[in-house]
Parts: sequence; C-alpha cells; structure tokens
Amino acid sequence: MTASADVVIVGAGIAGVSAAHELAVRRGFEKVVIVDPRPPLSLTSDKSTECYRNYWPNLPMVALMNRSIDLLDEMSLASGNAFGLNRRGYLFVTAKQERLMELVESSHVSSSFGSGPVRIHHDPDSYRAADDGFDVLANSETLRQHFPYLTGEAVGALHVRRAGWFSAQQLGSWMLEQAKDRDAEVVVDEVIDIDIAGGQVRSVKLASGRVITTSVVIDAAGPLSPNVARLAEVDLPVFSELHLKVAFRDHLEVVPRNAPMIIWSDPQTIAWSDEEKTELLNQDRHQLVAEMPIFCHGRPEGGAESPYLLALWEYHKAVTEPLWPLPTDPLYPEVVMRGMATMVPELGQYLDRLPHSVVDGGYYSKTRENRPLIGPAGPKGFHLMSAMSGFGVMVAAGAADLVASHITGGPVAEYAKSFLLSRYDDPDYVAQIAALEDAALEDAGLEDAGLEDAGQL
Repeated sequence: MTASADVVIVGAGIAGVSAAHELAVRRGFEKVVIVDPRPPLSLTSDKSTECYRNYWPNLPMVALMNRSIDLLDEMSLASGNAFGLNRRGYLFVTAKQERLMELVESSHVSSSFGSGPVRIHHDPDSYRAADDGFDVLANSETLRQHFPYLTGEAVGALHVRRAGWFSAQQLGSWMLEQAKDRDAEVVVDEVIDIDIAGGQVRSVKLASGRVITTSVVIDAAGPLSPNVARLAEVDLPVFSELHLKVAFRDHLEVVPRNAPMIIWSDPQTIAWSDEEKTELLNQDRHQLVAEMPIFCHGRPEGGAESPYLLALWEYHKAVTEPLWPLPTDPLYPEVVMRGMATMVPELGQYLDRLPHSVVDGGYYSKTRENRPLIGPAGPKGFHLMSAMSGFGVMVAAGAADLVASHITGGPVAEYAKSFLLSRYDDPDYVAQIAALEDAALEDAGLEDAGLEDAGQL
C-alpha cells in the first residue's frame, strides 16, 4: 500500500505529538502522519517529574523555554487546564551559605537572559506570590516561616517562579485528539527506511511494507532518534542516560499537597549503619557509601486528595544503549527516601518501613552540552526534534513551534541557530564545549537532575 503525507513524524512521544499538534492545528497542514510501533506517549514521555522552568544559564535555552511556557499557558486556557498546569515553582534548598550565594548568582545570570527579576527576602513578610522571576529566601527564619516542613539546617532557598508541573500524558492526549480532529493520523508501525533522492527526502518505508511518500520527515524518536537519523544518513552526537523515579504513598501527609518542587541543593552522605555499609560494599555499590550528588528532589503527585509523593535522585549516571525492560535498582526507593529525609526530616519516619512505592523510568537522550537538536539536518526535508534530555515535556511545545517554522520556511526565532546540528561545524563552539567539560560543572550549581549547565554558549 502506498500513501502520501505532507509530513511524517517518527515517534509518538510528547515531542512527536507536539509536532503533530503544531502542524495540523496551528499551521493548518492537511496530511500529518505519526508513525510509532508503540502506543502514543508510552515510552519516556511521562517518566520524569513532568515539570517545567525557565531557569537556564544561557540565552537560547531561556528564550526557547519562555516560548514553550507561553504555548503551555495558551493550551491550558484552551483546554480548560485539562493537563493540570500549575505555577508552584522550583524551590532549591541549601544548608550552606556559600551554596545559597551560588544559587543567587545563577538566578541573576538567568534573569539577564529574560527569566524575570530577582527579589531578595530577608523578612518573611516581604515574600509574596509571583508568576515569574526568582525569590531568594535569604535566611532560615524566612524559609521556615513559609516552608516549616523543611529541615532547620537549611539557611535559605531560591524559589524559581515561572516553573511548576503538569500531566504529560493528559497534555499529550489532548494535543493528539486536537490533531486527529484535523485529520492527523497515527500509524502503528516502524519506519525502517527513508528514501532520499537528489538530496531530498522522498518517502519512508515501514516494517509492514507500506510506503508513505513525503517530502518532510521529523525525527522525534526520543532515545531512538540516532537510529532513525542513520536512515537519513545523519549521525547524531547523542547518548542516553538511564534515569529512574519513584512514587511513594505519603500516608502520614508529611509533604503538604500545595508544596512546590523541593530540591536539596547540597551533596550529602547517607547515614548507613556499619553493617549496611559493609553489605553495600560487598554488592559493589560504592557510590551509595561515598558522597552523593546534589539535587535529590520531589513534589506532590496528583490532586488534593492524592497521597503520593514523586521523587528522583539522579545518582546512577549510567550511559548505556536504550534497553527495555529497564534495568532495575531494588535499593532506589530507600536511597531516594533517605535523600529526601535530609531535606524533609519527618520523611525519616518511613525509613523503618518504606511505604508502598512504584518505580519507573526511562532514558535521557543528550548532547555533550545538553542542548537539544531542533531543525533541519542532512538531506532536504529531514528535521530533528531530538536530544531533549530530562526536559522533553517542558520544551516540546516550543521545539514543535520552532521546527514548524523551519518546515514552512517562515521567519524563525533568533535562537533557532543555537539548536541546529550544524552548530558542531563551528570549531569555536566545539572548543567551548570541551572547555565546559573540563570545568567543575557540578560546582557551578546546575549540573544534575535535568538542571545541567549548558554554559554561556
């Protein structure tokens, strides 16, 4: 069977569905086809904390995220907030004065690129609700007045305001239904070849034998994007990291349901007993006995009546080829709970008997400098929406808007060139990446848990 399409999107995750919505609904394309052998939104799209922020250390990422958040706000209004978008923010908490100063400095950097103003609060009464910018709770008294469940060891916090979370599944489902209403089609199949003639995409061949003629293909295959790109003779400088998350039943109601995303911003060492340390060393789990990385973080999950707390701690840093089912870590729930209890001591009540928990995860697909690949690459008509790392759900709408502008040949934002694969053709850019890799990125304060420092590139 042969068919034709204006655009074929490879991958039905949040990136591919966002592209379909942008093209079919917002841009008026008549024949948009998504191809994926798996059900939509089932691979990695809901395997993060499903959060968003405009807190980034460089202009392109701030600009792209601001655009994406604008679109999320528009879709929230249009859908009656069907996907539960909130603006509770990210609260970076620290027990070290020098660390607080680093967070403040990083907020000023992000602010200079358009993330909003920085406000310093020494008095608890001056801290107010806000929709953008940054609020610095500059001392323990101010912090504890507003967040009494946090440890008394904390000296302050940075509250990122244009930030929060939403349901990626519900957003994706809403966008997909909107796109289908405009005749977008989902094909349950696998793209096994991309035909290129005269430097132009001509068609895609599916595992079923079906051929779809098209002049435009979007690679939105998440951790499998390099495989799809190779079909178009494009090599992607992308690798995958395994990441897990855990949902706990917080039946003691330790973390309030209206809490922001809370993030412990200091390294910590878990207080294992001598017997536990010996057993961990015998299991070759040395990293759990040594100093653990920053950014153990969590947030309430579900509505006001939900008892669940969602938490993550990216201590694995396992670079690997994507494999399913995911490798498991039976210690992950306990390790994360111990890390969270450093920030919220009352969670320590659960350590003698962990509450019911569910672990899942996925792969973060990343470039060296952790900046996504968006736009044309290789043969004419081949486009990327790839390497979205741990920020795929928050950037997808903005990335779809950007790739659609490339496809239509209309004006593109100034920041567009910063996300092209061709940026690696610039030797100065590559040298800057190498310099960043030699630097102590973790000390810069934005290195882990999807909060990476992409530098001033």
